[in-house]
Amino acid sequence: MDFSSLSSAEQVHMNKVIEKKQMQDFLRMYANIVERCFNTCCNDFTSKALSSKEDQCVMNCTEKFLKHAERVGTRFAELNAGASLDCLLAVHHAQENSFQRQ
Repeated sequence: MDFSSLSSAEQVHMNKVIEKKQMQDFLRMYANIVERCFNTCCNDFTSKALSSKEDQCVMNCTEKFLKHAERVGTRFAELNAGASLDCLLAVHHAQENSFQRQ
């Protein structure tokens, strides 16, 4: 994001807000991974240790969740870049049209 039009104090504030939001998103994702993988994989409560089957299930579940999150993030970045490009093209076309009218 471009905060160059903001004052220095406003830029610092916006960066702190973004960092806080990123931390909240990370913690939410972590909690979702823990809940989903625990509910899916942990079935035997007769021991405090995971069985090898449960351990492998947790590893696979976590890997799938993280790969999914990565794909979603990549796709979001692609869409965001496309939207930015569309905006730049619209501005460029508007400028061309205004120059042609002059």
